Amino acid sequence: MTGTDDTGDDALYVLTAVLLTPAQFPSVLGDDFPSACHSLGLDPRPDGYGVVLGQDGAGARWTVAIDDVSLVAVAIASWDCGMEYDLSPDDRSIVASLPGWPLDVAVAAPGIPAPHDPEELPDGGRAPLAPPASDTWGPAQRRLGADEIALQWTQWREQIGDDETFVPVGPQGSEEPEERADTGEPRGPGGPGEPAEVGTPAGQAESEPGPARRVIDELHAYLDTPPPLGRIRSAFAPGGARTLRADGPGWSLVARTDDMAFLLLDDQPGDVVPVGRGPALPALLEALEKLAVRPA
Repeated sequence: MTGTDDTGDDALYVLTAVLLTPAQFPSVLGDDFPSACHSLGLDPRPDGYGVVLGQDGAGARWTVAIDDVSLVAVAIASWDCGMEYDLSPDDRSIVASLPGWPLDVAVAAPGIPAPHDPEELPDGGRAPLAPPASDTWGPAQRRLGADEIALQWTQWREQIGDDETFVPVGPQGSEEPEERADTGEPRGPGGPGEPAEVGTPAGQAESEPGPARRVIDELHAYLDTPPPLGRIRSAFAPGGARTLRADGPGWSLVARTDDMAFLLLDDQPGDVVPVGRGPALPALLEALEKLAVRPA
């Protein structure tokens, strides 16, 4: 935790920070980089922003967007390595100061009141930012769930056996054989980051395409008409592979380019749908990876 050079209630005691760039942004804010920026009232500038979360001298929560992205990137890298770093943004780099926090923050600044929303907002100011509710299911929770699977890939992958039900991956109307064996009902995670059993609805494949089939078709459509910047993101994975995260209206995908994929859907609260590698998935993931943005 660091502070600005200001004194009194105007000081900002920095608790944490995140990047808001085309390749890295809090997915809770939106499906893509422009949407994430607009959720904070920011223009989607090419270099993105650094976003600092802290408290003022009265304990109020504030989210500060700055244009010095490299400063925040260095701070995050230092903290991740267990090193101290004094993140003190220059006033000239501040683009916007917003009340509240859009993310959960587990720490608080010592010696000042507990975190709370500002009692007085600027004239014409927006309502304080707040993290999404944890007891409901919607786009933000769906994206957070996909992020957790990406972080805990090994745990989720170990749950998929040879008899698992899979969604076909080829374009609608293709002759790709479907990998299908088990027809158990889907069971979703009990909470964020908590792996659970996965599957697809019994009989869905045989009766109608269903929402998962629609997602696969939309992913193929991305290859013809690239989506907004940041809607497909690529990150490091072991063994020379890449971890892909893609989002769209009502769905999220997380995949490893050397393995399989998982889908999360607004229409299926809490469920995680596996997509088997099969003959078509490798080519689809390779094509999506070429469209994806990568961290610098």
